[in-house]
Amino acid sequence: MENFPIINLEKLNGAERANTMGMIKDACENWGFFELVNHGIPHEVMDTVEKLTKGHYKKCMEQRFKELVASKGLEAVQAEVTDLDWESTFFLRHLPVSNISDVPDLDDEYREVMRDFAKRLEKLAEELLDLLCENLGLEKGYLKKAFYGTKGPNFGSKVSNYPPCPKPDLIKGLRAHTDAGGIVLLFQDDKVSGLQLLKDDQWIDVPPMRHSIVVNLGDQIEVITNGKYKSVMHRVIAQTDGTRMSLASFYNPGSDAVIYPAPTLVEKAKEESKQVYPKFLFDDYMKLYAGLKFQAKEPRFEAMKAMEAELKVDPIASA
Repeated sequence: MENFPIINLEKLNGAERANTMGMIKDACENWGFFELVNHGIPHEVMDTVEKLTKGHYKKCMEQRFKELVASKGLEAVQAEVTDLDWESTFFLRHLPVSNISDVPDLDDEYREVMRDFAKRLEKLAEELLDLLCENLGLEKGYLKKAFYGTKGPNFGSKVSNYPPCPKPDLIKGLRAHTDAGGIVLLFQDDKVSGLQLLKDDQWIDVPPMRHSIVVNLGDQIEVITNGKYKSVMHRVIAQTDGTRMSLASFYNPGSDAVIYPAPTLVEKAKEESKQVYPKFLFDDYMKLYAGLKFQAKEPRFEAMKAMEAELKVDPIASA
């Protein structure tokens, strides 16, 4: 199996820029995932985020998770559990309006650190979107503009901990899915692994690396690139030892953003008779995704296509 793509972002600034852009292009076309090193977020910032996230879990969430497991009898399950995940999570919203002040149980230092980390991740996400534009032959800023809507993008973080699990063969840390949105930046535990992606019908480990940021593409990037870049199924395998920390930040279109394939990519696709994806409101897609997250993405795209076809029917003309 070929090696998981690891991109050194510092190499964009010198003689190796073209080669590095080629690596990003290959990762987007063939993996839907890559791992960034030297991405510009200081290591000490990441160390503080990790320390405070793990401390918050121990202090505020670990006992609650144990009580949930006990109440559902999960430690004694004999058959595969298909309707829940072995994870303890909370969500932070950063854009268009932050809710960090309102989330209970966070101490002031943690709130401040997470605000700072979110700003750095937002900047990195926007840099990455422009690198994707460059590789796709789209004008700089195209993807950011496509995501904008009237109030700007949606940006938020899912903070997860995956405690040791007695039955990892029967309960997933997180069931297989593709991400609904745009681009995802993940700061994951470098000691406890578990994240896997599906490539060529095989589950491949995403290697835990200290101070790296894992990037993966969501369904909206697949639509805008007309399938040139694809979102990829991934999952988390629960482990019997150690608690895995995962901080996934989702840079998504605004709720009222209209998503559709970039016209220049559609022209190329038409020449090659490649599929053209539907046009839809991001919020409509998210409503559909909410109930179908752990299923294949293709029926979601088909449902959006059907909605688009209905919208195109002029009621007067067809009366």
